[in-house]
Order: sequence, then C-alpha cells, then structure tokens
Amino acid sequence: MQKKKNPLPPLDYILAFEATANCESFVGASKLLNISETAISRKVKLLELHYNTSFFLRRHKLIKLTSQGQSFLDKVSPALEILRDVSAQTIVGEEDQSVTLAATNSVASLWLMPKLRIFNRAHKHLKIMLVASDSDEECLAETVDLSILRGDGNWPGYQAKLLFGETIFPVCSPDFLKANPQASKISNLNKLALIDVSSNHSEWMNWATWLSHKQVSSTKYHQVALFNTYPLSIQAAVDGLGIALGWGHLVDHLLEEGKLVRPLGSIDIRTKHGYYLLSPEKSFTVPASQIVENWLLSISAKRKRYRDLKVTNQ
Repeated sequence: MQKKKNPLPPLDYILAFEATANCESFVGASKLLNISETAISRKVKLLELHYNTSFFLRRHKLIKLTSQGQSFLDKVSPALEILRDVSAQTIVGEEDQSVTLAATNSVASLWLMPKLRIFNRAHKHLKIMLVASDSDEECLAETVDLSILRGDGNWPGYQAKLLFGETIFPVCSPDFLKANPQASKISNLNKLALIDVSSNHSEWMNWATWLSHKQVSSTKYHQVALFNTYPLSIQAAVDGLGIALGWGHLVDHLLEEGKLVRPLGSIDIRTKHGYYLLSPEKSFTVPASQIVENWLLSISAKRKRYRDLKVTNQ
C-alpha cells in the first residue's frame, strides 16, 4: 500500500520561509537564522515542492512574496508565535520577569504604545520596561536588552532584524482636507500649512527634502509649526493644524481609525533606511528577551506592505 504523504513539512523549512519573507532576501534570512544562504534557498525550495506551489517571485537577487506566499505567511506566523512563546514560557516559568526595550520617541509612542496592552494581557508575568529616547547612545546602553532604531541595518556588535521599511507621505485630519481640498494636488502643498520637525539627525526627512524629491519648489513653503519631536507634529495634524509628514507603520493606526487621511492618496517616498530590532551579538539571549523579540517580529510579519516605489538615498 502506498504511504500517505505527511501534510506537515519539516519545521526548519517553514522557519526558513518565514525569515526570508520577513527579510525579503535570502541573504537577510541567512544572517537571521545563522545558516548559509544556500541552505536557506534550498529549504524554501523544498517547502515549495512540498506544497507544489511558488511562494516567491525571484528576479536576480530581488525576491517578492506571491499571493500564495503572503497567504501562507499570514497563516503560519501566528502559529509560530504561539510555538515560540510556549517554548520560552516553559523555560521562564511563573516567576515575574522584565525586559528593557529602548526605542526612539516616535516608535515608542506611536508604534509600541498602542500594542503594549495586547502584550501585557498575553504575558502577565513578563513586564516590558520601555525607554524612549532619540539618542542612539541611550538606546544602546548596557542596561538595555533590546533596541529599535532607524538606520541602514549596520550596527557593529549588534544583530539587526528589520521590522519595517521607511515610507513617508503627507497626512492631515479629515476636517483639514475638507476645508482645503486643494491639498489633494501635490503642486499646491508648498502653499498650505505644513507642520515640520527639527532633528539632530541630518538624514531625517523634512518638508524641504520631501518636496524637493517630488520636484516641488521647497525654497519657500508655509511652515505653520516646527516641533522638536515627531509625535507632537502628528498630534498637531490630528488636531487640524496643518499637513505633517507621516511615516508608514508609525501612523497606520491613526489612518485606520480615521483620525488622519492621506490627501495625495498613494503618493509617497520610500528611502533606503528602515527600523531595526537590535540585540547585542555577544550577549546570551535570556528567554524573557526572546519572548519580546518574537512578539515584535510577529507584529512585523503582519505589517502593511507599502508599494515598491523608487527608493531614494535619503
């Protein structure tokens, strides 16, 4: 009698697939799982053969999820998260634990805070000590277990795992757009009330650089307000003061709630930077930190996928 095929593929095939999907490259996946790029590619191919389908479109060194691949990722990610958490919690036990997580002010207030309640409900014996700072030095202090920083993925001495890329677009309140319908045309933006942010990081995009990239005159534009922290600029936009620059993923929940809208629709700028989860390379990863790391990566796996537009050097 013919042996029935096992419906479950080896777990390492699925882990290789998940890492490749999240990193959007075999190279990134190999660094994440600490195995060779060839091994990653082979495991993904064997997984595709197991299901007799293609999970990725391969074009030279660029890979992109197919619709079947995205559907599979959406279904297996929650299961893998549960498996990781059960494993880590079995090691941690019932004793209360804490993990120090550092992030920029914008990530801490706009991306993490709306999600912490969900984490706390699922992990009653694990507390996240959140440190919010725009100083890289403070975020990478020895007392910090995990950090979330913006950059190109290169931090010597740290493992860097991409959480989401940097996509930037104008946002304003629905009432502001209703009162200023001309905001839906990009050539009118420099004449409208624009909310800006000052930053010590020269590579941080402001209205002058955003307009310049879109070939709109930025020599003179109506700067209605200038804030020293990004969350204040977003709150000002929610309150109807003017148009701010919205960072994809940081303002997604405000767009979903209808507190902000995108007056230009899908027009945006994708830079070469992103937001990365960092952990010291030489430190021993304790189970509590692993739980938080797995949770953050699972959120990343479910993130909105913005269109692949022209990438800038910004």
